[in-house]
This record gives sequence, C-alpha cells and structure tokens, in this order.
Amino acid sequence: MVECSFCGKTVKLGQGKIYAKKDGTSYNFCANKCETNLIELKRKPVKTKWTNAHHKLKSTLHTAKETKKTESTKELSEKKSKKNGEAKK
Repeated sequence: MVECSFCGKTVKLGQGKIYAKKDGTSYNFCANKCETNLIELKRKPVKTKWTNAHHKLKSTLHTAKETKKTESTKELSEKKSKKNGEAKK
C-alpha cells in the first residue's frame, strides 16, 4: 500500500493513479480530486482543510497554544506569589 501524495490516505495496490513527471518524481493519488488540486490547481496540502497534513498541522498548533497558556499561567501565579510574599514583609 502507498500513501496519496496530496491527502495522505492509503491507496491499495491496483487502485488510484500514478503521475510521473519528466524529472523522475512520481506522485500517487487516491482520487481525481487530489490530482487536480496538486497538479492543475497547485494547492498545498497544508492549506487544504480536508487533508491529513492540515489536520496534523492544526493539532500541533493547538498543542503549542495549550503549552503556552499553561506556561503563562504558571508564570503569573509565581509572580503573584512573589508579590504577596514581598507585601507581607
């Protein structure tokens, strides 16, 4: 089994399309939709919402935002505790 060059879905042997360029690179496509988007329309898989590449990017960005939020809340709580400690002295 191979992976679609655009959307990332698995393509069974004997199904889908193989597109070979003159420079020797080959692309495997699961459907005409994927071939049209990559070859004719020259779209990037990361910017197309229904591809696996977009979902992976979105999940990594989401986890990065969560870690930043937790870090910032920890920093704020530490600053507040330091201020409260200084105010009591």
